[in-house]
Amino acid sequence: MVTPFDQQPGIKSVISGYTGGFVENPTYEQVKAHETGHTEAVKITFDPEVISYEELVEIYWRQTDPTDAMGQFQDRGDNYRPVIFVKDAHQREVATKSKEALAQSGEFSDPIVTQIEDVQPFYVAEEYHQDYFKKNPDQFEDETKLRRQFSQEHWKE
Repeated sequence: MVTPFDQQPGIKSVISGYTGGFVENPTYEQVKAHETGHTEAVKITFDPEVISYEELVEIYWRQTDPTDAMGQFQDRGDNYRPVIFVKDAHQREVATKSKEALAQSGEFSDPIVTQIEDVQPFYVAEEYHQDYFKKNPDQFEDETKLRRQFSQEHWKE
């Protein structure tokens, strides 16, 4: 989820980590073993004068399969569930309206299962997990192809 957010004007940082679980300071090994209840997520810091929250939500939809509650493409499990974490009423309203519009758009025949939840403590992932796609480009080649194919099937470019 780092890309394409990190490539947008107005993005100050995109940090990989874990949120939404019940264990403090989880490790990647614990999260991927489904021992913590956490979702792998990115924390995006942005300048709202340059890029709006609405734009961020629209970018998000194009990076996920919002109909798959148990993972994303090759990444399987509840720790990869689709969720938008919101920090306030404005973000909740934007995300909810966007989700409703997507559901009514007819782009997907299955229900939109992406959850919208309140921000919870965010734990920064280990250093080797930061910019993982840049450090391991071969591993992401197949996933990039799957995302691109999915996007072409569901989004009018």
